[in-house]
Amino acid sequence: MSSKGEILKRIKANQPELVSELPDLNLLGSEQFDVLETYKTVLKGIGGDPVEVADYNEIINYIKSNYNLEKRLITTLPELSEIASLDWKTVDPHSLQDVELTVVKAHFGVAENSGLWVTDEILGQRVAPFIAQYLAIIVHKKDLVPTMQQAYRRIGNMEYGFGTFIAGPSKTADIEQSLVLGAHGARGLIVFLLD
Repeated sequence: MSSKGEILKRIKANQPELVSELPDLNLLGSEQFDVLETYKTVLKGIGGDPVEVADYNEIINYIKSNYNLEKRLITTLPELSEIASLDWKTVDPHSLQDVELTVVKAHFGVAENSGLWVTDEILGQRVAPFIAQYLAIIVHKKDLVPTMQQAYRRIGNMEYGFGTFIAGPSKTADIEQSLVLGAHGARGLIVFLLD
């Protein structure tokens, strides 16, 4: 018998007993912490900006004060039609190349990594959050969960064609280990934390 065969024979003979039940993973994510403050701290740490707002009027005022309304702004939210276009969801995705700001709403957010869960149902077009220069995502404070364990439980039975977690602006540190924002997507992310 070859040495390879001998090694494989020994491995096969020394297998651990099979476990019939998976371990209880409910312990993961059971630690207690301030979900909102953790979300804001993590988001700032990865280059995003949290902005607490009471209603859509505050969001409109923030966008008016911080973005050029002469440039192309798009949204999926009728509440923001005063400042952003709603009629872009059926256009050729390539025609969105000049979008300055996309504003969408997330299903929920995750405090431990500041991820926001979005699906094609609320994006308008899949490319919308990735092609714009800047991205704003609205999430209700009550829809923040502490950890990814709770997030996966929440999306486990959902049906969607496309879904992704977005956390912070596009970034890379591949080049000389220097962090570059906007490398292959939005250069900035504002998260409106809605009461």
